Amino acid sequence: QVQLVESGGGSVQAGGSLRLSCAAAGRTFSSYTMGWFRQAPGKEREFVGFISRSGGGTYYADSVKGRFTISRENAKNTVYLQMNTLEPADTAVYYCAASSRLGYPTGTDHYDYWGQGTQVTVSS
Repeated sequence: QVQLVESGGGSVQAGGSLRLSCAAAGRTFSSYTMGWFRQAPGKEREFVGFISRSGGGTYYADSVKGRFTISRENAKNTVYLQMNTLEPADTAVYYCAASSRLGYPTGTDHYDYWGQGTQVTVSS
């Protein structure tokens, strides 16, 4: 079992930045690929990106590529989502998730554990 808790959400104007954190407790953090997803009102949960177990590899959705960066500190059991040049379209609840699957886990069904989410609101 892995417990995930996100923090760092809030309200920001377009063009601004936010950094989300996700702290993990439970089984070995470094054995999981960590992903970020988001869900806007009335829409399905959407893949944002993931980072490999070691932190040596990342993969992003086209909509955030070049603006968002995922990093992790395995010694602190924490993964981060740095969001720059935010747009109103980025407004959503952001979730971190842990996957034991090999390969490229981009679907919600690829993940075993989820956090409760943190709200990000970007105003124009």
